[in-house]
Amino acid sequence: MSMMKSLIFIEPGKIEVAEKKIPDVGPNDALIKITTTTICGTDIHIFKGEYPVAKGLTIGHEPVGIIEKLGSAVMGYQEGQRVIAGAICPSFTSYASQDGFPSQDGGYIQPDGTCACHGYKATGGWRFGNIIDGTQAEYVLVPDAQANLAPVPDGLTDEQVLMCPDIMSTGFKGAENANIKIGDIVAIFAQGPIGLCATAGAKLRGASTIIAIDGNNERLAMSKKLGADITLNFKEVDVVDEIMKITGGRGVDSSIEALGLQSTFEQGIKVLKPGGTLSSLGVYSADLKIPMAYFASGLGDHTIRTALCPGGKERMRRLLNVVESGRVDFSEMVTHTYALDDIVEAYDLFMHQRDGVLKIAIKP
Repeated sequence: MSMMKSLIFIEPGKIEVAEKKIPDVGPNDALIKITTTTICGTDIHIFKGEYPVAKGLTIGHEPVGIIEKLGSAVMGYQEGQRVIAGAICPSFTSYASQDGFPSQDGGYIQPDGTCACHGYKATGGWRFGNIIDGTQAEYVLVPDAQANLAPVPDGLTDEQVLMCPDIMSTGFKGAENANIKIGDIVAIFAQGPIGLCATAGAKLRGASTIIAIDGNNERLAMSKKLGADITLNFKEVDVVDEIMKITGGRGVDSSIEALGLQSTFEQGIKVLKPGGTLSSLGVYSADLKIPMAYFASGLGDHTIRTALCPGGKERMRRLLNVVESGRVDFSEMVTHTYALDDIVEAYDLFMHQRDGVLKIAIKP
């Protein structure tokens, strides 16, 4: 068999399942037979044309699967082994990665912001479904496999580990970047998949009061299961006023923005105490404005931190440890399952947020 099914980007607003050649395996690569993958909000940005990728690219960046073939230089793994790889696949050769930011381990970026190799914008070490073929296919080629493959512990299902490659790593990074200390009060804006993972991450970091904000009561109920102490529906209350009441006018120690909108970004700043941290996880499609009064004209000792999903096998190993320990269980976030043949229908469901969808398991 030399061909495989793959979801490819045709043009903004158009994707389709088509036949593609199964990739050849180089010495540092691994070919993974996908058993489960999923659709991410970033994939929707790609579908809409809000984030540019090459026509004909296979989309997706969240792989769970089995090693089909190993490159000759890849050591410590075996064919037939269940593995995951992070959405971000660093080579650990760049200056950024060796300076402690492996997520930024991308190709050379020219002064105009384009990738010298591909001629369009690239983001850090994000390669799957961005500058190389991604995971919404029967097979995916993992580059720099020895740095990126993580074995799945026996006894864990695909659904239990499906969040590790991207949203769990991203959500936890949001909590890590928020400088959360034991006893802190944290507000988390948006309880989509990444926001829910950030809620669980804030709980693990030691926050004593977690305030979860969303407009969907089902998602707010899920956030309670994952660690939220107080839930606010922004359709029912003025979120900023309510948070200031909860904190006695002091503001929160940290806020996490997990949606990517100007409105939630502003709210995250407005509820911060002096010296507080805003951890930004959203993928923004327009320039942001900072409300100067609430930012104290830059004199409030505030910190704003952004993040790209950390990758690499050590990051994945730690996340798998958390899942295996039972400290978090994100399998309930998988609300729907589709075959790869029906993935275009799954995109429509996910994009329009029907039927209580959170995450969709795609099974080739």
